[in-house]
Amino acid sequence: MKEYKFKIGGKDYAVKIGEANGRNLTVNVNGADYQVELSETPDQVGGDAPAATAAPAGNSPVMPGPDRASQPAAPNAAPSGAGKTIKSPLPGIIISINVKEGQAVTRGQKVAVIEAMKMENDILAECDGTITAIHAAKGDSVLEGADIVTIG
Repeated sequence: MKEYKFKIGGKDYAVKIGEANGRNLTVNVNGADYQVELSETPDQVGGDAPAATAAPAGNSPVMPGPDRASQPAAPNAAPSGAGKTIKSPLPGIIISINVKEGQAVTRGQKVAVIEAMKMENDILAECDGTITAIHAAKGDSVLEGADIVTIG
């Protein structure tokens, strides 16, 4: 396994990348294993390291959970200019999303629950409005600062 150290948003991450089997490989991030599928095989990009695609500025990494591992990523919602994105306050696993797109919410309403360090943490709406986008799903492993929902 190749080992790398990353600093994302001031946080350190130890990443180990296993051998690719076609487009599939195992990636270990801070001790947690993830099965990932590459966009291209290593020989298509001319090397033995997997091709990395940088996320657009302002987006935080979200690792697919077991119920989303084989689904394609949803396209990012077009910015409306008047939305409040609720972000993960710490790294953890989404154990529930308590709202749906188009649903009206009030400030302080629970929109999601994250499990971190064996504790459940409620993620609350920071303003009144309507859910315009949901960026994570139950089972997702998210980093601190990852987008959870957007309230318009």
